[in-house]
Amino acid sequence: MARKILVTSALPNANGPIHLGHMLEHIQTDIWVRFQRMRGHQTIYVCADDAHGTATMIRAEEEGVTPEQLIEQMRQAHLQDFTGFGISYDNYYTTHSEENRFYSEHIYNRLQEAGLIFSDDVEQLYDPDKELFLADRFVVGTCPRCGEPDQYGDNCEKCGATYNATELIKPRSVYSGAEPVLKRSEHYFFDLPKYTGFLQEWTRTDAVQPEVANKLSEWLDGGLRAWDISRDAPYFGFVIPGTTDKYFYVWMDAPIGYMASFKNLCDQTNNLSFDEFWAPDSEAEVHHFIGKDIVNFHALFWPAQLDAAGFRTPTKVHTHGFITVDGTKMSKSRGTFIMAADYLKFLSPEYLRYYYAAKLNGTVDDIDINLQDFVQRVNSDLVGKVVNIASRTAGFINKQFAGRLADRVHDEALWQEFAGRAEEIAGYYESNDTSKAVREITALADRANQYIAGHEPWNMVKDEARRDELQLVCSQAINMFRALAVYLKPILPLMAEKSETFLQVEPLMWADVQQPLLGHTITKFKPMLQRMENKVVDKLVEASKDTPGSTADQGPAPNQTDHISIDDFTKVELRVAKIVAADSVEGADKLLQLTLDVGDHQRQVFSGIKTAYDPQQLVGRLTVVVANLAPRKMRFGVSEGMVLAAGEGNEIFLLSPDDGARPGMLVT
Repeated sequence: MARKILVTSALPNANGPIHLGHMLEHIQTDIWVRFQRMRGHQTIYVCADDAHGTATMIRAEEEGVTPEQLIEQMRQAHLQDFTGFGISYDNYYTTHSEENRFYSEHIYNRLQEAGLIFSDDVEQLYDPDKELFLADRFVVGTCPRCGEPDQYGDNCEKCGATYNATELIKPRSVYSGAEPVLKRSEHYFFDLPKYTGFLQEWTRTDAVQPEVANKLSEWLDGGLRAWDISRDAPYFGFVIPGTTDKYFYVWMDAPIGYMASFKNLCDQTNNLSFDEFWAPDSEAEVHHFIGKDIVNFHALFWPAQLDAAGFRTPTKVHTHGFITVDGTKMSKSRGTFIMAADYLKFLSPEYLRYYYAAKLNGTVDDIDINLQDFVQRVNSDLVGKVVNIASRTAGFINKQFAGRLADRVHDEALWQEFAGRAEEIAGYYESNDTSKAVREITALADRANQYIAGHEPWNMVKDEARRDELQLVCSQAINMFRALAVYLKPILPLMAEKSETFLQVEPLMWADVQQPLLGHTITKFKPMLQRMENKVVDKLVEASKDTPGSTADQGPAPNQTDHISIDDFTKVELRVAKIVAADSVEGADKLLQLTLDVGDHQRQVFSGIKTAYDPQQLVGRLTVVVANLAPRKMRFGVSEGMVLAAGEGNEIFLLSPDDGARPGMLVT
């Protein structure tokens, strides 16, 4: 019976680029979605950017754009990265939408009507310079347990202790460096403890994995606390109904973004009903894929909110672990904090999709990317085993038999061994244990290669009397390859498309594996995957490296001075540039679009100096540009460098060389 399934991945934050840690979850989700579609189930996959919060507001201010401009720019960049990895969303939206505002207010009002909302005064750390309240992750200081400096306001990365931000020794704001002060404010709370009994029962169903249920029981047995769902102005988000300066906490409206993205999709099509999936009596399924760090939001707060507001709860929350590279946390200083866009410059997305699939087992265990194993496994399994089956035999079919496959199966028992594994492998996909699916598939590939080696078609072709047998053997090999292409299609959609072209068949479905292609004509075989080279992986790692001590290392906090070596400094190429045009940027309060002559060519740079300069007065002026800075895609276009300036606010001074300097000169 066909199922109706709505699937989501956790929402990426709109404040940064997509990296390989994000890709683990979205690849895992996409594999499950593609498998369900191949089984013939109606499967809708939606996601969105998590757009709200203080960080969005601050970053937009720093870049001289509105928060709305920033989040749309990031949404487009995120979608480009995900599309590059073959993630097959039906809709990729944003939490800053009218649909999300509507459902956030609707759910809040329902909770209030049910007597589950109350207010209370809270004492928080406040940045007196920026004039805003600070979330825990925006406060740093010395750990009160072990004395390690530069730790965030909720936990210590050195000793693992958890604490309140108010316990930090010598705390400071990551925004201004100022010492926070305590300040009281009225906040709104969701009375989560009233849902303890409901959650104790719900978390012991099949809605979460057993190990997740055990973790949740620690919180449930220890006593739930009311959940603070409000934040004070200034804040980028939705104003809480009945207030003027209180906003929904980002984790209040972020999961509601799943509903909003789906509603947006429903409004774009005529064959989807919102209520069919979200009504309390819905027979459809809702599946969330998340990381283990946000399980409390998705498996405690979220189902309680949904039930209290009169909506259905999730069918299942699929939780995965974290990513490490070569056994350690991803780090820019080691080149292992790899951005999705950088990866795609060097390697096929199919490689990473396959490697993640080979590692994921449906549990919350962490996944390690061992770079040597990564290269070896892709080359051995995909190129050396799976693709090798077709490449070794297709030539005989094309040259000797005009591309026509035999009319019957050569080894029926072996064929049934391939076709007969369909449900077992399907079970592994269903439970997200793709590592077992991959093991079964590669074992079948071994059987196919053994069959080819045993019959030696390269010798059979020399004997005219064995011509019929040659066609039968090579046709069987092609059909075994086709079965493997079916089984691997959720993981390797690009290779599946190439296989379908080679086989000259319609898009492969799961049921196709039961019937071999007989008397069918195939086309000429073309390489489907190239071997990975260690030197290319090395180049990717090198390109991903950053200065030791960078914030991407998740180490020292902002406002701490880090020394760099002369080798680091010489990587920066400074050149004299002449400003040949300067224009205001529509929609940006602080940006100017500069056209620069750097000697042998012109380039475009966006610079936040509008408050200090009349654009026309800059034309003809010499300045200094960072010439080898990677181009950055912005909402307004691509910025191809950075001009150097000093100061802040309206007191900005563009750096200029002495008279006599020429465009293109190297600054030393």
